[in-house]
Amino acid sequence: MRMTNSIIKTKNKNLNPIIAEIKVHSPKYGDMLKGRDELNILKIYENAGAAGISYITDKKYFNGNFDMFKKICTSSELPVLRKDFITSKDEIEKTAEAEGGAILIIARLLKDKTAEFVDYALEHGLDTLVEVHNKEEIDIAKDTNTTMIGVNNRDISKLELDDGTVSLTEQLSDLIPKNVIFVSESGIGSIDDLRLALRYADAALIGTSFMKAKNMEEFVKSFVEAKL
Repeated sequence: MRMTNSIIKTKNKNLNPIIAEIKVHSPKYGDMLKGRDELNILKIYENAGAAGISYITDKKYFNGNFDMFKKICTSSELPVLRKDFITSKDEIEKTAEAEGGAILIIARLLKDKTAEFVDYALEHGLDTLVEVHNKEEIDIAKDTNTTMIGVNNRDISKLELDDGTVSLTEQLSDLIPKNVIFVSESGIGSIDDLRLALRYADAALIGTSFMKAKNMEEFVKSFVEAKL
């Protein structure tokens, strides 16, 4: 299933569309798995009603693993977003071959190549989440055929070492075109954060707070089912 379809379907059920991230490692908090199995976390997210799954394949900073991404894709009916610092079209092909549902395209990284990479991903049957953090990057994203634009509330160049707040989603919301799915990414740790994010965005991408939750399924479910 396409990520965009799943988000719309979830909204139509009067639930909050959450892209839940299976996060192995955080530059800020270190090991996030704490001995847990990624596929067990996937099942928890599915049971809690997530609209989609996110997994970071970057090895250097996030200890990701492309083979695990493939396993997650083939183990779930939900669309899976591949997050990485994508700079080659080969990686787009690999993502499609792995049966990924969407791919992250970072405007800051690809600059004027963003539109070309978006088109290539769309041709390969993937939804595209173009990530932005300021007005200049939104201008790049607007110049593409992307199906989704994500405001990263944290600064990607600081590798999550900054805290980031949902207020950035609010500040930039008027600049996001209405014909794309708008995703608020990162820095969402409470229902109040989610309320603010989804006042402006169609969906929220959440990883750290879910991975740190004592009762993960209950916590994720509370976000999906919260009456905002």
